[in-house]
Amino acid sequence: MNWDFGFLLRYTPLFVDGVAITIAYTIGSIVLGLLLGLVIGIGRLSGLWIVNAPLIAFVEAFRCTPLLVQMIWFYYAMPKLTGIELSKWTTATLVLSCYTAAFYAEIFRGGIVSIERGQWDAARAIGLSPWQMMRLVVLPQAIRRMVPPFMNQSIIQLKNTSLVSVITVPDLLYQGELITADTYRPMEVYTVVALVYFALLLPTTLAVQAYERRSGRRT
Repeated sequence: MNWDFGFLLRYTPLFVDGVAITIAYTIGSIVLGLLLGLVIGIGRLSGLWIVNAPLIAFVEAFRCTPLLVQMIWFYYAMPKLTGIELSKWTTATLVLSCYTAAFYAEIFRGGIVSIERGQWDAARAIGLSPWQMMRLVVLPQAIRRMVPPFMNQSIIQLKNTSLVSVITVPDLLYQGELITADTYRPMEVYTVVALVYFALLLPTTLAVQAYERRSGRRT
């Protein structure tokens, strides 16, 4: 086989569109996942079974099933069962956000419970309300411990966005599939797709490693 990448230049707009959609879904699902994950993570600290049970069910349902299966189920199966039809854009946003929220929720919960009991007692002793205690004392300390796992999960999330192609959302991978169907040159196309993902992920990976090194020196 003779490798030839020159023909891909005429498909540059498709690659650019695919990268833009991939980044948009990555950022959007991370932001929504963080907000939902924070609510779920704090809710998981409740001692009330009626609060905890549905949150545990949500977290485990999304963490213990493959994201690809979730994407297909919400897009194809849920309308048959409920009559509620979601567009491919809404389905991709919903599933990606809920999936990452399930992991972020456990990071939030783990970071919060890792704060020493003495910090909680000291905050309570000076008369802080539970909300003030969480906002002013606990979360600022917990966030520093949460940053590395948050960043690692966010790196994984960028790779997870490739699964939206299964419901024809035109992300980077889907554009690669279209180009392959048009050219019958999968080796070159998917090599470029892989290199683009690598270029997107490498800076973030290096940033995480640098942060972890600096944190290690400070501790």
